[in-house]
Amino acid sequence: MIFRLVVAVLAAVLIAPAAANDDGLARLARSRGTPDIPGLKVVWLAPWGDLANAHPWRNIIVHQTEGPAGSARGGAEAQSKNPTRRGVMVWVETDGTVYWSVPDDLVPTHTDGANRNDNKYIDNSATYHQVVRDNSIGVEFAGNYPDVTIGPTAAQVAAWKILVQVLRARYGIPLDHVYAHNWIDFKDARYCEGCWLATLARTWGK
Repeated sequence: MIFRLVVAVLAAVLIAPAAANDDGLARLARSRGTPDIPGLKVVWLAPWGDLANAHPWRNIIVHQTEGPAGSARGGAEAQSKNPTRRGVMVWVETDGTVYWSVPDDLVPTHTDGANRNDNKYIDNSATYHQVVRDNSIGVEFAGNYPDVTIGPTAAQVAAWKILVQVLRARYGIPLDHVYAHNWIDFKDARYCEGCWLATLARTWGK
């Protein structure tokens, strides 16, 4: 566990940030089809459509599935077959592969209604019953089984660094609208789901 965390921290420090205001990235992020995104390996189960028809996404919520390494593909494929089932739009495997599983005009079922209002991690005055599945893109990171406290791999951190910039550029999502699952909804007390990755994303954008 400690080794994976150290590797992930090193990856976060050593990988050059992808700027959300980079003109080339912004143009690419607003395209259609199955674009090649530099630095990302994307498996397009659902190609991008016309951005004008996309759902009005306002937030990003980071999830960590309690599944083993290699489970992201299966989760993404099941999601693709039934887009509104409980799950997310984007899945990230331990090797950094990104699976885009659902067209961005459809809304998967994730989060539990933004029921956290205790201000334990963030000020919940703007999120309580507001940051919900209908306005939030879910990104699921696989691999924290059987130990849910295991952090993301270096490859996942590297992919996330680019992916979060693409999502923000495509949908115009502000930096402070990147949230961890556990900041929004009550979750398993054994760990803080998505907290480290969401914090990294906010740090990268400064």
